[in-house]
Amino acid sequence: MHKGFTPFNRFILPELREAIRSLSTEIVFLQEVHGSHKQQAKRHATWPETSQYEYLADTIWPEFSYGRNAVYPHGDHGNAILSKYPIIRFQNLDVSVGKIEQRGILHTVLKVPGHDEVHAICVHMGLREHYRTQQLQMLCNLIERIPPTAPIIIAGDFNDWRKRADKILARCNLYEAFVSEYQQPAKSFPASWPLLCLDRIYVRNVTTKNAQVLFQRPWSHLSDHAPLTVDIQL
Repeated sequence: MHKGFTPFNRFILPELREAIRSLSTEIVFLQEVHGSHKQQAKRHATWPETSQYEYLADTIWPEFSYGRNAVYPHGDHGNAILSKYPIIRFQNLDVSVGKIEQRGILHTVLKVPGHDEVHAICVHMGLREHYRTQQLQMLCNLIERIPPTAPIIIAGDFNDWRKRADKILARCNLYEAFVSEYQQPAKSFPASWPLLCLDRIYVRNVTTKNAQVLFQRPWSHLSDHAPLTVDIQL
């Protein structure tokens, strides 16, 4: 989300909402979403009266969850999940390492027809590899507490440009959608000319197909990361 701004600091949240809505996806995983920001609300006439995730979800996704990762005097931001399926419960796991980066894992449990629980997990990992290694282990610890037959979908910004996450998460029987289909993770950063594989979609107990990177317009100018999409069959 880049908090609703382009990399050049132009406010484009309304454009971003229209682009996301055009996809008609059933579940949306978002990072760097504002829960609130009093100063920005005063600066921009089109700033929503609700949180950014509620503004995006309006009339399309009746359910949403939010995990506040960073809190500052004028507001907060974190991860969010928008869902067309009922949310049974959710929790935000603080995986911050050190005092500089504030990171979280948003674990949301969905009620999908034919399944008691589907686990949707939105992540935003640290910039330093040493931090990411610890955060991936925390993610594995969370996965181990989920029933072994439950469907799991994990998506987000792993900042894993060195491609180390697959090996760690394979211990939890997770596989990556793009690696499964194309034998390599998706290049998603920078959005205007994707070169680095920072974003991933990991799953367990589901089938994936049609994994895509949305790098064309309008996506190429709406964020510094190109979005990923995949069809999932439970």
